[in-house]
Amino acid sequence: MSVGILTSGGDCPGLNAVIRASVFTGSKLYDLEFVGYRWGWKGLVENDTVPLGRPQVMGISKQGGTILGSSRTNPFDFGGVERVRQVMEEGGVDALIAIGGEGTLAAAQRLSAEGIHIVGVPKTIDNDLSATDYTFGFDTAVQIATDAMDRLRTTGDSHGRCMVAEVMGRHVGWIALHSGMAAGAHAILIPEQKTSIDQICSWVDSARSRGRAPLIAVAEGFKLDTMDDAHSERGLDAFGRPRLGGIGEYLAPMIEERLGIETRSTTLGHIQRGGTPTAYDRVLATRYGMAAIEMIREERWGEMVALHGTDIVKVPFSDALGKLKTVPQDRYDEARVLFG
Repeated sequence: MSVGILTSGGDCPGLNAVIRASVFTGSKLYDLEFVGYRWGWKGLVENDTVPLGRPQVMGISKQGGTILGSSRTNPFDFGGVERVRQVMEEGGVDALIAIGGEGTLAAAQRLSAEGIHIVGVPKTIDNDLSATDYTFGFDTAVQIATDAMDRLRTTGDSHGRCMVAEVMGRHVGWIALHSGMAAGAHAILIPEQKTSIDQICSWVDSARSRGRAPLIAVAEGFKLDTMDDAHSERGLDAFGRPRLGGIGEYLAPMIEERLGIETRSTTLGHIQRGGTPTAYDRVLATRYGMAAIEMIREERWGEMVALHGTDIVKVPFSDALGKLKTVPQDRYDEARVLFG
């Protein structure tokens, strides 16, 4: 039996660990053969492949990014199920492992409904997929953001400045919430919670009055209570969505003008996606990759692996799609106690 593997959508730390675990498990236990499709769905519809054996995946679990490359190609823009089936048949590929986020899994669900043998592995640094408690890449992104905020705090303390750290999070604030709590931020601003500039300044002033250099963690998708849309200055992406980024730079001069405290903003951007995955993400990704092979052996097409508590389970694609996993009110409320 031959299995194809692809990584699609935004890259994140841990992708290589999934690939390695799947290839090792499948070849060692079940004598499966593997082929990798380069650049996500683009490689599948263009039949752009690389061999995937144990020699190609040895030692890659510690590497960030993906050895297969990735893109945001939609296979239904390039022949859809007919083209996918043709390429798989010509290459003798019996099943696919699709590793990606909501867009990737939505395409996988459509292909599965048309009879393609496919299983999924959820991936996103935003941790916003339903049906799974955590996705790999999230822990690494949080650690990178926390390290950056720790560094911002020391320079802020040295100059008595207010420091604003902008992290990723278009629709959900999990990265901002976790890294902000870990770094001891005096305010955490997330897309799920519109907040007034007066309230933000109150938190900043409270921290300053205690002799602290205020630190604010803000997700890129955060909106003030006076804003209808998230801050965007860079046009639209390939999917017609606004390219977010810059809310920190937008807030910093407002805080400085109102409170007279020197305020600086830093946007972490794609730094959060890159580099070496944390031990937690390596282990989770490895468990996901091994479980994906078991799904293929059990012919559980149209399903993906997920984490419930500490257990790896299998769930239908539909459970993960259609509704983002947002930060619930009680989680924000418990963090808010620490603000100011």
